[in-house]
Amino acid sequence: MSKAVEDLMHEHEAILFTLRVLDKMAGLAEAGKDPGREDALALIAFLREFADKCHHGKEELILFPALEAAGIRNSGGPIGQMLAEHDAGRALVGGMAAALERPDGFPAFARAARDYAALLKAHIDKENTVLFPMGEKALGPAALAAVYERFEEHEEKVIGQGRHEELHAMLDGFE
Repeated sequence: MSKAVEDLMHEHEAILFTLRVLDKMAGLAEAGKDPGREDALALIAFLREFADKCHHGKEELILFPALEAAGIRNSGGPIGQMLAEHDAGRALVGGMAAALERPDGFPAFARAARDYAALLKAHIDKENTVLFPMGEKALGPAALAAVYERFEEHEEKVIGQGRHEELHAMLDGFE
């Protein structure tokens, strides 16, 4: 397995952990209890920065264009499907945040959280089991090494030096 795919799959594990925390918050909200509004907002901020800006940014700006150049279809193909799911996820994260701004928003938060978790779990499974293996075949070792180098540059430019580690430490706090 290439370092590029290893990197993305490692980030998937962190996202899946976050979804387990989100699931617990959704359960509290469904029971009419405060899911920990400040913690939920912090989790949403994590999802926006880590899952979307960093992780999805690597895919959308680096990996997917490389895959498309190697012959994997975007429109009507797996890349287009992944991009549509990224957009759907962004909308659901926005819905969670908006729901938490309302005093009566816990049920809406719980629905958006459950929908987001289901979407992302299926999305991650598709990437890990279909798109990434397809991509490794299509790109080959040299192109994947270049993709990984660009991932590192992207991370430093978009979230900054050492921020990835800070975000993982934030996850430890949620645990």
